[in-house]
Amino acid sequence: MSKRTPVIVASAALLIALGALCISPREPSVSVAAASSLPSRLSDQDFWRLVETMSEPGGYFRSDNLLSNEDTFQSVIPTLERRLPSGGVYLGVGPDQNFTYIEALQPRMAFVVDIRRQNMLEHLMYKAILELSSDRVDFLSRLFSRAAPEELSADASAEELFRSYADAAPSGALFRRNLQTVTDRLVSVHGFTLSREDLNSIEYVYRAFYSSGPDLRYSFPRGPGGRGFPSYAELMMATDGAGVEHSYLASDRNFQILRAYELNNMLVPLVGDFGGDKALKAVGRYLVERGATLTLFYTSNVEQYLFQSDDQWRRFYDNLASLPVVKGSTLLRSYFNMGGGFRYPQLFGISGFPARSSMLMDSIPDLVDAVRDGRVRSYYDVIERAH
Repeated sequence: MSKRTPVIVASAALLIALGALCISPREPSVSVAAASSLPSRLSDQDFWRLVETMSEPGGYFRSDNLLSNEDTFQSVIPTLERRLPSGGVYLGVGPDQNFTYIEALQPRMAFVVDIRRQNMLEHLMYKAILELSSDRVDFLSRLFSRAAPEELSADASAEELFRSYADAAPSGALFRRNLQTVTDRLVSVHGFTLSREDLNSIEYVYRAFYSSGPDLRYSFPRGPGGRGFPSYAELMMATDGAGVEHSYLASDRNFQILRAYELNNMLVPLVGDFGGDKALKAVGRYLVERGATLTLFYTSNVEQYLFQSDDQWRRFYDNLASLPVVKGSTLLRSYFNMGGGFRYPQLFGISGFPARSSMLMDSIPDLVDAVRDGRVRSYYDVIERAH
């Protein structure tokens, strides 16, 4: 690493303090925290037990999906901050766009469920790096295996961070040392049971970040049209459309909020199919048993794929109905302006320039009722609900 020595948090008192920061209350109109008996921290054993017992066998997706391709995913954060009850639980899918939603909305606990085992392992990679990194400069140095620029301060802007790292050369020596440190953190420190195949998968993902650096895109290894996807740096410097940056690298405070979730084992990545018979139902049972409530379910555009099967979408909505929710519980989906997306051009217009994606909110209780009443039979039925 660089001369910037990371601080490894070990004291129980500081972990508790970070946990308090992590769940500091927002001020929406409703709170659901009073009846919840969710822990403020999970032991390593309990964390790994949840990962192993709730997960399903890994499934297939056509892309590695190492980072988001949604260029407007922050646009709904101000509305969600006003709309969501505080003290609830977050459920999401995919890689690190979940981090920004989690640190911005500060749920009591978070689960990420994805059909790809590689996604769960990528989250474990992030977990180790976040825990080991004292600040954003250290984090980016570890994530991309590049020496940390000495001139950067803890209060640097995201733009300053990525401008400094833009021309930093990758270091093979750092990569090898960092990979071993990540492996040791997960296996030796936490005691997680990872197979050789799992460790190879983590190395594959980590090598992608090493090879591409802050220019890494959804389409790694880059194929036709790859430049159309936002880079990691661009996603971290994005705003909500009103000029406010919410990403987990926008400030040191945001970074430390996210880091506290990882240090307290309160962000649990699972392997699961939305239309499967285990993962989502297991999360639902866990929440019900502890009097907890799901307040946000970020689904990206998974429903688009589920509707390509006669029964997968029905099974998903059955699973959705098993999750404990309240009136304000929200499903957040992304909708893309390709493959028929221009059926609703009004969802994409931003000063005359069409965005790649649009974020659509839906009431979970109302959606479940619509499915039960037969008002949802196609993907476009759920998109129409955004109007």
